Amino acid sequence: MTSKPLPLLIFAGSTRAQSHNRRLAHIAADMARNAGAQVTHIELADYELPIYNADLEARGTPAAAIRLKEIFHAHPAWVICSPEYNGSYTGLLKNTIDWVSSPVKSDPEWTNGIKPFEGKVVGLLSASPGALGGLRSLSHLSPMLLNLQCWLTPKQFALSRANEAFDPEGQLFAESARLGVRGVVEQAIWAGQRLSA
Repeated sequence: MTSKPLPLLIFAGSTRAQSHNRRLAHIAADMARNAGAQVTHIELADYELPIYNADLEARGTPAAAIRLKEIFHAHPAWVICSPEYNGSYTGLLKNTIDWVSSPVKSDPEWTNGIKPFEGKVVGLLSASPGALGGLRSLSHLSPMLLNLQCWLTPKQFALSRANEAFDPEGQLFAESARLGVRGVVEQAIWAGQRLSA
C-alpha cells in the first residue's frame, strides 16, 4: 500500500525579479516533486499585504491574509527560502507571518492565530552573495517559527556566494550545493509524512 504524496508548501521571502532565494525555491520545488511530494510553490508577490497594523486589521483582515492562512494550514510541511537583510530575515517575510498568525475574531475558523503554523514541519534554506550564505537570517527565523509551534528540520542549508552559484538555466553549479538543498527537502518530506500520519 503506497502512502499519499505529502502536500509540501515552498516559498521565498523575496519578490525581487532576480532573487537568489526565488531561484533556490524553484530548485527545491523540483527536487521535492522528484522525491514524490505534492508541491505547492507560491510567490508572495501574488498575496499583496499592507504593513501589519492592528488598527488596519480592525477594519477587516485582507483577503490575501485569509488565503495565506488557508494555504499554510493545508500543508503539513513547508520549505522557506529566506534572504538575509542586515543580518536577519526580510520585512516581507516578517509581515507575511504577522498577518497569517494574527487571530481573526470575526471568523471562527481563524480565531486561533497559530492554527496555520502549529505542528508544521519547516525546512529552512537561504542564499546570499556573502560568505555565510544568509545563515544569520535562519538563526533569527528559527526561534520565531518555534514560538509559533512549528517543527524545524535539523538540517538547514545556506548557499554562499549565490551570485556565482547558478548556471544560465537557474540550476546550481556545485554538487555540494545540490546535496545541501536536497538534504533539507528530503528531511522536510520525511518528517512531514510521519508527523501528519
